Formats: sequence, structure tokens, C-alpha cells
Amino acid sequence: MKFIDNQGITDPQINLAIEEYALKQLPDSDDYLLFYINEPSIIIGKNQNTIEEINADYVAEKNIHIVRRLSGGGAVYHDLGNLNFSFITNDDGQSFHNFRKFTEPVVQALKELGVEAELTGRNDIQVGERKISGNAQYSTKGRMYSHGTLLFASEMEHVVSALKVNAEKIKSKGIKSIRSRVANITEFLDKDMTIEEFRLAILHSIFGGGEVEKYELTEEDWAKINELSRERYQKWDWNYGKSPKSNFRASKRFESIGTIEVQLDIEKGRIKEAKIYGDFFGVRDVSELETKLHDLPYDRQEVTNALADVHMQEFFGNLDREAFVSLLFG
Repeated sequence: MKFIDNQGITDPQINLAIEEYALKQLPDSDDYLLFYINEPSIIIGKNQNTIEEINADYVAEKNIHIVRRLSGGGAVYHDLGNLNFSFITNDDGQSFHNFRKFTEPVVQALKELGVEAELTGRNDIQVGERKISGNAQYSTKGRMYSHGTLLFASEMEHVVSALKVNAEKIKSKGIKSIRSRVANITEFLDKDMTIEEFRLAILHSIFGGGEVEKYELTEEDWAKINELSRERYQKWDWNYGKSPKSNFRASKRFESIGTIEVQLDIEKGRIKEAKIYGDFFGVRDVSELETKLHDLPYDRQEVTNALADVHMQEFFGNLDREAFVSLLFG
């Protein structure tokens, strides 16, 4: 494994471009580890409706960046007190949805610092009942990354105020508020340390205390990273997207899968447009499923028949076809 030095860049539009570039363009004969720290930002999951996830007035007042990532999962808040890690590897067919494989080295590093962390639920790292890390994954063409946050010394008021939190998500975890749910790692450390000292401790632990082999990004790499940033991560259409007009909307939270929301524009008994949002993880893009629904009669049996050859697990994880069809019909 090689470590990618992002040269201390804190612009999320560049850091997410570095991550995508490393995934798609660097030699697949190696695995890579990337760390990055972003200035105040909300990083939106690939399948989420941005407007529904953020408190727009608060975001504008605090000049918080809004950037969409490639991976699924939920929106997260980043700032200079938050360390992000990304493992970039080949997808062997057994690793997607296997969060433990990628979080275990981080959990072990935290334990070496005296932080009794563990992977819980679908994709969180917690200390006791307090969440200190959320994780997400993305796979394409035989490569994947598994990345996560580490709340080291984040401004918790921004975490709470910048994001709209789904009440069903809070209810499902048996807690009263997001404020009581999350915690900074500094609360659990025996000694004071800076985020840079923390970063180095995690890095050296992951590399087993040995030499940290680096991949040095070249001038050509940087030129392509900056182009990717301009073409994707700096574009309003990517970060916000356009919501369709809709006259049917339904949302449900599924255990171990996440929330799935559907919006349909139904005209003269046919589905004219469909949009699927949520914090689920899948190896295929839900736009394929949206296209399948286009122009179908809004009839349960017709829709069931049209989706007969679709493997729902590729889009949502452990979800069966009948559960998805039921959601479409409220």
C-alpha cells in the first residue's frame, strides 16, 4: 500500500477530485491510502437530494461548502477538526459492504491511542454509544474505495445546525438527538494532541510502524485532478442537481439498508419521470433503475413485471423487489 500526500490542501472540491483520480487513474497494481482535511463543508452522498439534507440559511451564513461525493450513504459535516481517510483498492467481489475490513486498521489505531472504538451498525465507528466516524464506499470497473470521517475536534454546533437529520434515523437508533449521538475523539484521549499529531499516529499505525511508502502526485496528475475538480466537483448541477416535478412521494427507512425515497411524476396513468434518493449503498447507479420506470403504466403488476430481471441488491444492498415495489405504491 502507498500513501498519497495531498500536500495539506483543505479545499473539498480538490480533495474529492484527488480521491476519484486515484481510484480511476493510478496503477491498479497498488493499493493506496489517502488522508485529507477539509475546511467547513457538507459532503453529500451520491444518491441524496441536497436541498433536503442541508439547512440552507445556516450554510449560506457560515459560508459552508456543499460538495457531492461519488459514494452512497448520508451527508456528513467536515471541518478542520475532522480527519478523513480513504482506502483505495481492487474490488475483489467480497469487499463492497464489508466495512469491517477497512475500518479495522483505524479502530486498532484508535485503541493504541487509548480510544475504545468499535465498528457498530452498518457503517459507524463508536466509542460506547457515541459516534466518532461514519463510512461509505464506491465501486467502479473493478476498483473501489472505502472512506470515512474521524471527528477529532470538530465544531459540534456546526455538525448539529448545518445538517437536517432524518427523524426516523434518530428514532431507529433509540436516541433523542444528534447532539447526544456524536462525539469528538479528543474527549476520549488521555493526553492533548494536535490533529496533525493524530494524523501521523493513525498513519504510522496503519503501516504497522514501518516505513510509509508514498505515491508522489506528479505535475501531470495535478493538472488532471484540477480539471476533474472543475468538471465535476465545482459544478452546481453535480452538487445540487435538479429535482423533478413530482405528484407522488414516499420514503421509508429499511433496517441495515438506510432510507430510500422515491419521487414520481405520474401523468395520465403513466410514470413520466422517477427519481430515487437516499443514504443507501449500491454497486450500480440508481439512474439505471429510474430509466427502467420511465413511461411504465402506474400499475403494481406492470411495474413488478418490468422489474422482474432487476437485481435489487446491486442498487440497495439487502432489499427485495417486493419491498421496493411496495414503496412505489405507498
